[in-house]
Amino acid sequence: MNEVIRQNSEILFLYDAKMCNPNGDPDDENRPRMDTDRERCLVSDVRLKRYIRDYLEEMNHTIYVTKSEGLGEAADRLKQVLGHEPTGADLPVLLTKLVDVRLFGATMPIRGERRGAGEAVNLTGPVQFTWGYSLNKVQLVDSVTISSQFSTRATARQGTFGKDYRLYYALIGFHGVISARRAAAMLARAGGDVNAATSEADVALLDEAMLKAIPLLATRSKIGQYPRLYARFVFTDAETFMGDPREDLQLNPAKGLRAVQDFTLELKGLARRLSRVRERLDRVYIWQDAELRTVVDGQEVSMAGWLGYILGPDRVKTLGRT
Repeated sequence: MNEVIRQNSEILFLYDAKMCNPNGDPDDENRPRMDTDRERCLVSDVRLKRYIRDYLEEMNHTIYVTKSEGLGEAADRLKQVLGHEPTGADLPVLLTKLVDVRLFGATMPIRGERRGAGEAVNLTGPVQFTWGYSLNKVQLVDSVTISSQFSTRATARQGTFGKDYRLYYALIGFHGVISARRAAAMLARAGGDVNAATSEADVALLDEAMLKAIPLLATRSKIGQYPRLYARFVFTDAETFMGDPREDLQLNPAKGLRAVQDFTLELKGLARRLSRVRERLDRVYIWQDAELRTVVDGQEVSMAGWLGYILGPDRVKTLGRT
């Protein structure tokens, strides 16, 4: 039997983007989304969830928000999953089948009990992310014009020109939360069916997707992105959150970067935040890429080793990425 999550978690996720477009803005010629005042690039939570969903689908998990061909509306997807038009009584079955809804929630059009009546079931998932932003100041690649040309055996026609906006380098940070209260609310909506609520197994699957999805699902504009750090802080209860840990991190230097080897990541500021919740922090799951250099007071350390020193080694669990 699945174990429904009963403890809150918070997530710190860093990945970098080199010579690519992390998240194009359709309102600005698909240029990378930017906070122009701070010279930081932005990545929406929707973009991150799309990576996760696509990975889950690649791993043969059934998801609701899919890019499958032939599905024009949400109602079509629900009917495809169930084999019939859904009603309110089907909600536990849908939640059991759809892992992305158990994680992120969704709005699902479900037919009411009376003929002709309809309703939208709104579920707020336990797992939510803020928008990501780069910890460094970024620069757009100077040259953005590209051309394409197709020719036939009969004649060669002049190609077309377009724009290809990219960044030189960005280290992008996301903050996420996993709410045990939201999981309990989902369990209640599912009539107490534990297989229909967010489980520890679901969260472990999320850990896996966070580490593997981005490089495995690269496209032409997204190749050059790799995870560098993932930490999930698990608390002892369903009440505690510690806040956004990105605010405590400092890059040195923070501009003019072109690769992960060009900087160090100072962790010392995170110690104060952790000290406020130390007694309510149950464990930390962590993975760090070998090329990311983390330091405390300028001395190079692994984040797992440093956390083990300040929290106790028994509370730090290292994740693998195979």
